[in-house]
Amino acid sequence: MSTASGGRVLDTTALLHIATGTTPYARELVDTAITAGLTLAVPSAALAAAWAAAAPAGRLFIDDLLDRSPVVVDPLDSAGARTAGVVVTGGRAPIEQGHVVASARARGWPVITGQPGRLLALAADVDIRALP
Repeated sequence: MSTASGGRVLDTTALLHIATGTTPYARELVDTAITAGLTLAVPSAALAAAWAAAAPAGRLFIDDLLDRSPVVVDPLDSAGARTAGVVVTGGRAPIEQGHVVASARARGWPVITGQPGRLLALAADVDIRALP
């Protein structure tokens, strides 16, 4: 599944939109992914950042997301940590953004985000899609 149609990568802001219901589009994305057979990849560093920022009620929505069959968590193993670190060399961004970019590049999938500018500044080569 290395094509862009195979799935989407969710960043921290997308996870927080799902957790808080800030926009209905984030939660609808999950339902659409299930219907369309798309996989949603959640980089573990982004998951940790979203979990830390979410209120307890929002964490229930994140837990529900993680229990869905089209969702996979990309671990931050030693190779991934090095790759993510290179993306954010010089402290240009938090490590979870580096992990999101590394995951998107490895999978060849677009990133879903609530703040596209930050990711575009890191990786102009990655397909960044903003939540409406």
